[in-house]
Amino acid sequence: MLNRIVLTGRLTRDPELRITTSETAVASFTLAVDDNLKGPNGEKITTFIGITVWDKQADTVAKFLRKGALVGVDGRIRQRTYERRDGSKASV
Repeated sequence: MLNRIVLTGRLTRDPELRITTSETAVASFTLAVDDNLKGPNGEKITTFIGITVWDKQADTVAKFLRKGALVGVDGRIRQRTYERRDGSKASV
C-alpha cells in the first residue's frame, strides 16, 4: 500500500513552532493549494491543508519560511478523530 502526497502551495501564515514535553520540535502551518479547475461560476478553487513537520525539519521551516512563501511538500496523509469538549466528534 502507498500513502504519499506531493503538494505545492503558499503558506497562509507564518509557521508555528513548539517543543513537545519530550523536547521534540514541531512546526505547524496551513498550505493554500490552488486547483487547476474552476468552480461553477468560474472562480478559483483553493484547498487549505494543515501541515505538521517534526524534528530538524520543523526548526528549518520555522527559521526560513514565512507567510506567502511558495512551498513544495512531500509527505503522507494522517487522519484522526477526536471528541470535542461539547461532546461532538471531529476529524483532522
